[in-house]
Amino acid sequence: MKKPADPLLDRIEAFVADKGGGVVVRKVGGGYSMFHESSGRAVSRFRPTGAGDAVEVKWWSHRDRWDDIGDFGPMVLPLDQALAYLAEDPMGCFWH
Repeated sequence: MKKPADPLLDRIEAFVADKGGGVVVRKVGGGYSMFHESSGRAVSRFRPTGAGDAVEVKWWSHRDRWDDIGDFGPMVLPLDQALAYLAEDPMGCFWH
């Protein structure tokens, strides 16, 4: 049986491939979790908001759970902007 199309997953996986791979994307619990392929360490999580392709951008916190970035609630961005944010990694929390 063929899996239903998932345009968000396809776009995230294309982004990862364009950046050289090394990250596994898993659709879990209604969101998209990304892990380092070699270590299994969490990279980021995108949770769709239901408004177009907007997602909440999460990071794996020191509390061992997905958490908001910053202290002011969820960071919500269109998927392309969320991917650009992840690529720039301004907080140094995703690729290290």
